Order: sequence, then structure tokens, then C-alpha cells
Amino acid sequence: MDVPVYNMKGEEVGTMSIDQTSLGETVNPALIKQAFVRYHANLRQGSARSKGRSDVSGSKKKIYKQKGTGRARHGSKRPPQFRGGGHYKSDRRTREDFRLDMPKKMRRKANLNALLAKLIDSEVRIVDSLAVDTPKTKAIVDLLTALKVDKTALLALSGDPEKSANARLSARNVDGVGLCRADQLTCYEMLTRRYLVIEKSELEAWLSGPSSQTGKEAKLEPKGAGVGVKDARKPRPKRGHEVKQKARAAKAGKSEG
Repeated sequence: MDVPVYNMKGEEVGTMSIDQTSLGETVNPALIKQAFVRYHANLRQGSARSKGRSDVSGSKKKIYKQKGTGRARHGSKRPPQFRGGGHYKSDRRTREDFRLDMPKKMRRKANLNALLAKLIDSEVRIVDSLAVDTPKTKAIVDLLTALKVDKTALLALSGDPEKSANARLSARNVDGVGLCRADQLTCYEMLTRRYLVIEKSELEAWLSGPSSQTGKEAKLEPKGAGVGVKDARKPRPKRGHEVKQKARAAKAGKSEG
């Protein structure tokens, strides 16, 4: 699949060849939806709270005497049957109530498949260089106009803060434009906006990076920042019988001294 590459003026300056097979060959709506729902659910904070009878303000004093009034027996005014009282079975949600899980390989396949869906619908704009000299909103607005982006757009920028600082400052105030790091591109980010605008080098790095590992090589020869971390860890101390005997002997020697 050959995708056109544009410059900052919207002129086509070349093409980029993308292997459709590596993206899943065909669009899998069920897989994309599962990943989208997962990303969306995990954004929830789980901060829903409602006050129980012990949380609402008010005196705990008995509202009227027990007998002689002809009315029902009541204590304080905090029970749920009174106006302003606490809620019965009040909400105490946590983030884990909404959190969904999904295997890493499935998530990566869904992200690649979402990019394939975008490419098929001609909703990806690849730019040779997203270089902005000074932070200026007009530069990004002119770029989107030249690329014929007439709907919402996702601008995937470099993860290097120095390289993407001006572009980020220029695009953050444009209506309908979302920002994300190119190395953290997900199907949720792509599908919540109509168009994807990304630099050619960043897309190539994403396609050849950890996101491309959807098979056994993800475990055998993983890529990414966590490579070699497990091997670099210090080995755990042995807890065998000899070690325990030495520890007891050392402790006994200290106590005698």
C-alpha cells in the first residue's frame, strides 16, 4: 500500500510504502471495538461517591422523645428516610470497578488494525517534517488547511520534548485538534478523531517498534524501554538451610559476646 507524503505546504513530495499484511490485512471490527472499549473504560477515575448516614452533616441528637408523641420512634435526622439524610448503600467505587484487561498482543493488533482502517478510508496525512520554527497557531491551521483536513484531527508528535515543543504549543489551542505522542499511538486516540496527521519518520518508528511485535517475538526478543531490565536486577539472596544455619550461628555469637 503506497500512501502519499506531503510537506508543510500540502504538496505531495513522495510516497511511503506500508505492508498491509503487517497491519492485519483486513479490518477486524470486533477486535478494534474490544480494544476501544478497554481504553475508554480505563480512563474512568472511579471517583463516584455518595454520603452515607455517617457522612452527612447534622446532629446525632434524638429528634423527639421516644414515647408520648404518637409518632414513630426515631433517633437522629441522618437516616435515609429523612430529607438531607444519608444514602442507603452509598457508592464507594474504585478505579478497579471499571478497569478492563486485554492481552498485550491483542492490543497491539487492534492498534495496527485501526491504522489500516484509517488508511483504507484515506484519513491519514503523512508529513515529511512537522517542523515549526516558532510557537504560532497559524502555522498548524495553515497546515491542516493545506492537507484538506476539514474535520477533527489527531496530531501525533515526536516523543522528544525539544523537537516537538513548538508544534505542541502551536496546536494545543486549535479547535478539534488532539495531541498525543507518536510512540504512544493507540486505536482509541485514532478513532476519536477523523484524521491522523503524523510525521513520516515517527510512523516508520512506530511500525518497526514494540507495537509491531504481535507474535512470539514479543516475548523472545522484546523491543522497547524495558529490554534488559529483568536481567539487570540483582539476584535474590538464597534462603537455604546452610544460610539459615550461618545466620543462627552469627546471632548466637553476638548474644554470647
